[in-house]
Amino acid sequence: MFKIIIERRIMPGLEEEYEQAARRVMRAALTAPGFITGESLHQRENSQHRLLITQWRSLDAWRAWQHSPEREQAMQHVLPLLTEDERVTVYEAP
Repeated sequence: MFKIIIERRIMPGLEEEYEQAARRVMRAALTAPGFITGESLHQRENSQHRLLITQWRSLDAWRAWQHSPEREQAMQHVLPLLTEDERVTVYEAP
C-alpha cells in the first residue's frame, strides 16, 4: 500500500473556490482503480497551505490516476488557484 502526500499552496482569498475544486478531484478519484481513501487538511496557522493524503493499492494505480485524462480535467479547476506547483511525495508501508 502507498500513501501519496500532495502539498498545495493556494492564493489568499480563494479558499472556498479551492475547496469546491478539490472536492471535484476527490470525487473523480473515488472511481479510480486502486484508490482506497483520501483526506484533505489545511494548516491551522495558514489556510492557504493544504495537504492531501491519499492511499492507493499500488504505485502503478497512483501513477495511472496521476496521468489520467480524468484527473487532468478535474485539476483544470485547481491549478489556477495555486501559487506554485503542487508537491507530491510517495510513501510506502514497510
